[in-house]
Amino acid sequence: MSSTLILERSFTSQATAPGASANPASAPSYCAVPRCTLKFEKCAGGCKIQCVCDDEVACATLQNLCRSLAGSLCCCTCTWNGMTVCQCNLCCGNCQTECTPKGVCITCTSGGKQCAAMIQACCEACKCCCDSGCCCTISFGGTPVCCRAA
Repeated sequence: MSSTLILERSFTSQATAPGASANPASAPSYCAVPRCTLKFEKCAGGCKIQCVCDDEVACATLQNLCRSLAGSLCCCTCTWNGMTVCQCNLCCGNCQTECTPKGVCITCTSGGKQCAAMIQACCEACKCCCDSGCCCTISFGGTPVCCRAA
């Protein structure tokens, strides 16, 4: 797959720092995730995240990962030079994933006014980080599904 990024699995873990392993004696575990263009936009009651891949194999990989991890907690992690700048767990809403011709559209919404405002604030923070050149990784249940590399 020509458009992938290799990430250490502990990269998205809250328990360990990037590059660190939970067990120092164990070797790090790596995974390849599709590179995508990410677009964050507010919508009624929450936000939409468009993940678009230029490569057919990356697109199919992204769609299969999202299908298999549907229903898990959606998380957006933005990093700058390997350091986490922002991590938004979209736990206060309902996240739906829909396949598109070139990737997926993740819609996270809530019927509650305050929860919807939190989701939109997370969306705005992730958009700002991406616009500023951060690397952004989208995960479901702690498993990275795509990455926007800086």
